[in-house]
Amino acid sequence: MSLFRREREIITRNEYVDHFDFDEIEEFVKNASKELFISHRFKTSDAMQVQPRGGFPTYEKVFRLYEEFKEAGVDVLPLTIDSNTRLNDYATAKKMLALSEENDVDMLNGYPLINHGYRTTRKMITHFDTPVSLRHGTPDARLLVEMALASGIFEIEGGPITYLLPYSKNFPLDKAFLYWKYVEKVCALYSKLNEPINRESFGPLSATLQPPAIVIVIQIIEMLLSLEEGVKSFSVSFSQTGSMIQDVVTANVIRKLSRRYADMFGHHDADIHLVYHQWMGAFPYNKEFSDALITASTVIAAMVGADKIITKTRNEAFGIPTKEANARAVASVKYTLGMLKGLPNVSDEEEEENLTNMVNEIMEAVLNDSADTLWRKVFNAIKKGHIEIPFSPHVINANEVITIRDPQENIRILERGKLPISDRSFAFERSKIRLKEGERVVDKIIKDIGIMQ
Repeated sequence: MSLFRREREIITRNEYVDHFDFDEIEEFVKNASKELFISHRFKTSDAMQVQPRGGFPTYEKVFRLYEEFKEAGVDVLPLTIDSNTRLNDYATAKKMLALSEENDVDMLNGYPLINHGYRTTRKMITHFDTPVSLRHGTPDARLLVEMALASGIFEIEGGPITYLLPYSKNFPLDKAFLYWKYVEKVCALYSKLNEPINRESFGPLSATLQPPAIVIVIQIIEMLLSLEEGVKSFSVSFSQTGSMIQDVVTANVIRKLSRRYADMFGHHDADIHLVYHQWMGAFPYNKEFSDALITASTVIAAMVGADKIITKTRNEAFGIPTKEANARAVASVKYTLGMLKGLPNVSDEEEEENLTNMVNEIMEAVLNDSADTLWRKVFNAIKKGHIEIPFSPHVINANEVITIRDPQENIRILERGKLPISDRSFAFERSKIRLKEGERVVDKIIKDIGIMQ
């Protein structure tokens, strides 16, 4: 028995998990319907895949949610995991699940997959025969991902940076890298049995004034770490910035540089896809304005040629959206996409050049670190502040970069902290910023965060 198999057996031998039958799971994956693999959809469909968000504690509610989504024409189903499971607290999740089932009240903010078990969940996944995306936010997702793959969920979101720095304060970064290395290995292993398991990074980060240069660097790094372990299908992503032209520029650069860095590291056979998240910031309280925002982001997703769009609802400002609101959003986005044919190609050469330069400058500093592995180079880069996520709560994050919007609503770097971007690139960023006389930066940031309200 290999050390890796031994490690997998130890991780899956958990008091909250029924016996893991690896042979049966491999046979299931080998013979699973290709309709469950989004990597297969990407290969065989030219249409943008539409995926909502959503998850409930009980099996019955998730089943009904999926029925509603299918009725609305969904392409990819979501499975959002509850926050106790995200923290590996399966005991509390078990108690809250029991209360939810007994009282028909949602005591969890998502589906506790560990407690439901893969045999039960697989019945639902195979019933709908549609790709399901696992959304969680877990630094240590080893058991969760084993359970998801055994259930027939063949797209896994997250990564050691994007599921740590925006979500956690104290979880050790080096452990997150090693735990996600395990996840990548399992995904690569199962990819050999059927269609590839798709891995997807989480580009929105903290969803607060994230400069595209940092987003793209982190997307490329998580892609390279995944491909390094043998994953063959990967999705980079970013969220609506609030500036249409900045979204177009970001899409052009992330698509170009993801391919370039994958090839540079010898991953010529890897498929790379682009995912666009509708507005992740604070939504307006006026639901008609929310509808307009969702329609505008759908148009942008079509302009940038995204392979998948992740939708929002008109109810975002009022708490967790209902299944009906989510299904209505899916139908609306599908309707809008149906009208958007033959859009012109748009670009801004000056902006694309500067963004490309900034990404390359940061990547050069990361790769020039003397550490012997990529993850250690990245770990060191974050410790040095060469990579940071603005407004991250994590203790290791430098929190020295300050971002605000320019008059065209593009997100600009006002203070670069220790980001290794050149004086020329930084001067370009600063040249676009206009602060009114006497205007305080903190007031500008607050205004810029609430731009859509």
